Amino acid sequence: MTGARVPLYQAKAEFFRMLGHPVRIRVLELLQDGPMPVRDLLTAIEIEPSSLSQQLAVLRRAGIVTATRSSSTVVYELAGGDVAELLRSARRILVELLAGQEDLLTELRDNRRSSAPEEVPEEVS
Repeated sequence: MTGARVPLYQAKAEFFRMLGHPVRIRVLELLQDGPMPVRDLLTAIEIEPSSLSQQLAVLRRAGIVTATRSSSTVVYELAGGDVAELLRSARRILVELLAGQEDLLTELRDNRRSSAPEEVPEEVS
């Protein structure tokens, strides 16, 4: 009996869901600069060791990071450069999105100055 093949769009959705945790994203950002021991990751992220361990296990199972042990120290690193490129792409996309929001905010502020006070509320959130 063979398993049902997962459509590519579903596999992509699972991949992005796996990335969809702030601690996992932060770990990946930190590892872009090179391998790091767990103690340094803990210091940088400031969470409980058990929580970090859980998030690292998810990333390991997905094959995004690898771990090597040297005596009592476990060092993590990105499994490949594609994840770092994905994070850089995400940063570029966010910069563009936020720049668009800044443009909208500026436009709203400019319109408030030119409109009668009763037409536009004082605070726009």
